[in-house]
Amino acid sequence: MSISPEGPIRLFVVDDQELVRAGFRMVLDAQRDMTVVGEAGDGQAALEGVAATRPDVVLMDIRMPRLNGVEATRRLQESGTSSRVLILTTFDLDEYVFAALKAGASGFLLKDAGPAELLAAIRAVHAGDAAMAPSTTRRLLERFVPELPDAGGESAAAVERRAQLARLAPLTAREHEVLTAVGRGLTNAEIAAELFLAEATVKTHLGRVLHKLELRDRVQMVITAYETGLVGRPE
Repeated sequence: MSISPEGPIRLFVVDDQELVRAGFRMVLDAQRDMTVVGEAGDGQAALEGVAATRPDVVLMDIRMPRLNGVEATRRLQESGTSSRVLILTTFDLDEYVFAALKAGASGFLLKDAGPAELLAAIRAVHAGDAAMAPSTTRRLLERFVPELPDAGGESAAAVERRAQLARLAPLTAREHEVLTAVGRGLTNAEIAAELFLAEATVKTHLGRVLHKLELRDRVQMVITAYETGLVGRPE
């Protein structure tokens, strides 16, 4: 893997187990296009370390002492950092993963993933993509969909949902279609086939949706599709 003109991808590893951090460091530092610039054993130390080192990607464990990965991710995003967060979890569909994605994480990866999958996820997140298959994203959201705003009644949740719908006003009809397709878990190739578009055109529409709605990546596009009702709730 060649090094980009901007230099290697700068990484920060956060996990409360020292052996786990050492294992990640060994794999990551062996890559020509990656370098580990720091590590931390809890969320609070991670906030301080990320502020000092300004990494491109943070590998963030969820369950840690002092400050968990969800809250650490939320605080990082609120600080305005440009660092992207890749959540590390022991169990698929961990109860905290959805909260971490809502907090601004760019994806999640199981800790037992192989080195090739880990490296691919890091490169995807660094490039601004989501580190998970769209089908996995949809399954995750279906598991936690009760946490999203309710569409019924004139409750506070209904008011919030109307506010969410207003966010879509800048989108064209085609961009609505593309966002809906992303929320349904379709890949770029599947969206192109369904809407009779070139895949390059789909990528252009995706970029415009991200820009207009001020979203970080595909994960947030899927969440937005659910929150605004573009994608129906599973029965």
